[in-house]
Amino acid sequence: MEDTLEKPAPVAQEHRWSKRLVLWAAVLTLANVLADVVIGSPMMVLPQLLDHFDTDQAAWLNASAMLAGAIWSPLLAKSSDIFGKRRILIATLALACAGALVCLAAPNVWIFLVGRFLQGAAFAAVFLTVALVRQICSTRVAMAVVGLVTSGSSVVGIIEPFLMQPVIDVFGYRSVFIVAALLAAAAALCVRSFLPESPVRTSGRIDVRGALLLGGGLGAVLAYASLGSDLGWLSGGMIALLLAGAAALAGWVFLALRVDEPIIDIRALGGPILLTLLALVLAAGSFRSMLQLTGIIAQVPADLGLGYGLGDGEAVAVLLATPNLGIVIGGMCAGWLAGRFGPALPLLGGIAVGVLGTLAMLAGVSALPVAIACGALLGIAAGAIGASGYNLATGIEAPERQGTIAGVVSVVLALGSVVFNIAGGEVLKATQIPGTLADGAPVSTAAGVHLYVAMAGILFVLAAIPALMLARNPAVAVLTRPRRP
Repeated sequence: MEDTLEKPAPVAQEHRWSKRLVLWAAVLTLANVLADVVIGSPMMVLPQLLDHFDTDQAAWLNASAMLAGAIWSPLLAKSSDIFGKRRILIATLALACAGALVCLAAPNVWIFLVGRFLQGAAFAAVFLTVALVRQICSTRVAMAVVGLVTSGSSVVGIIEPFLMQPVIDVFGYRSVFIVAALLAAAAALCVRSFLPESPVRTSGRIDVRGALLLGGGLGAVLAYASLGSDLGWLSGGMIALLLAGAAALAGWVFLALRVDEPIIDIRALGGPILLTLLALVLAAGSFRSMLQLTGIIAQVPADLGLGYGLGDGEAVAVLLATPNLGIVIGGMCAGWLAGRFGPALPLLGGIAVGVLGTLAMLAGVSALPVAIACGALLGIAAGAIGASGYNLATGIEAPERQGTIAGVVSVVLALGSVVFNIAGGEVLKATQIPGTLADGAPVSTAAGVHLYVAMAGILFVLAAIPALMLARNPAVAVLTRPRRP
């Protein structure tokens, strides 16, 4: 902690809002939109993909890009601290573009998965844009911009289905990858043309072995969590995957404690950083699991008499769009507040809003207006938590390691989302009533749904504990609270 206080701050190029800063924010938001498109858009054409490649492995097609993102992140994060955030961001966008082209031309599912692996590099765009902003802007301005660029891309979640579906209807599944390739190329060109390079870098080398062990271990463990429900938690292949992931992570820890320049120096992760990561993994898991539940109960008619249900699916668009709008509002407000009071308080406030939205959903599972209001609150919480988490972690860390720690934040957010989504799904599966819907699909009991909501609420309450400790820590306030110019 004391070493971090002695580190010089980067030379900021922007101290106030200007036309140039608005342009930078727009370009960085465009880069982050790519991450959302890469992960989400192919799911709109999943039936066509399964038919085209004559496969039933929907789980692998669904999770491949996100798993690849976990593998890419440690390497790209460390590289950004050494070679520059802008340069690595451009390389990341180029990889995503190449991956989209491979998916477009893939003759079989294996080549397609190679393309998705390359596309997964776009997962790194979010934390690279955060790290770049923190070094090309003064602290006060940077926190507001981080709130904007991390949440502004959620607007795509509102309008993307309406924009993409007509294109898909005319041009088929390939249109998704054409759009992704064009978007990646445009974002890379804009970053190259308009953004400056980060002024602070660190010397040293990249621990490639450590990056492969950490990325591979994370990818394998996340693959087990993501695919185990479909392929069998105790199947031979899944158990082997989990053991391989655990062995790789153990090897990474062993290596990180022995080499001079590990991919992530776990010896330097102090209490405030660990508390931040703990709060984020719990809060992200709670929000994502609630979003999953909302999509499920929106398909259940209220007249079935189950004690919950929001219709026959006609409300899905509204229920999923509302949280995305909330993310934009929450992220921007949290960034603005962080620029005045530091990011610890907005993080705690976002978690408090999440607790309120989750507990109110106990009534919202059977009342559409309440569910929409809860979705808005949960979106605001998610936007505030994401922006504040990045601002807090990068504010605590030394400037020359901000790219690495931003990458860790991204992985932790993804880890929480995957693990607790799976846990929530298992709760619903354990309380299923077979053949209840018109198409024979099973649904869960009201007790199972309420237990699911309670679990998410408990996660938010647990996340508030480390967040409160951070808000009350004087050292964290000194490190992260912006000074007035």
